[in-house]
Amino acid sequence: MVTAVSTDPRAVAETVTDPELPTLTLADLGVLRDVRVHEGTVVVDITPTYSGCPAMGVMRADLLHALHSAGFDDVEVRTVLSPAWSTDWITDDGRRKLAAAGIAPPGPAPHRPAGPVPLQLGPTRRTASCPLCGSPDTEELSEFGSTACKALRRCRSCREPFEHVKEI
Repeated sequence: MVTAVSTDPRAVAETVTDPELPTLTLADLGVLRDVRVHEGTVVVDITPTYSGCPAMGVMRADLLHALHSAGFDDVEVRTVLSPAWSTDWITDDGRRKLAAAGIAPPGPAPHRPAGPVPLQLGPTRRTASCPLCGSPDTEELSEFGSTACKALRRCRSCREPFEHVKEI
């Protein structure tokens, strides 16, 4: 049963931050898919950034906490897998927040053909401009950064290391 009359559940859900990228809200990240009231229950749909994302449980708990704290007693958080999340869903504001935090935002996601995905052997070629000085002359140090969705890079101009959200 919804008891919070003056609060919009979507507005509350849009304030919840990502546990792995706390400079972004779930809405900035594009993970927050839908918030609606159905038969007195606030129903929130979220999509993981990738299969097996360890942050999903924390996202769910944070959404429940925020909505319960705002006075919504009956809340259901559902995981929606289709369509699959893409870095293209990160908002322009989210991309600005990433860059301001020293994390290179992703470029456009690669186009994936319908049907089977062809196997590609060899290193993945990603590029990212330095979020600190803007130089495009950067190198990948590790395909994985502090989380599986980020790579560790270094700028060849200013020599500073930084993370880059990988395009998917």
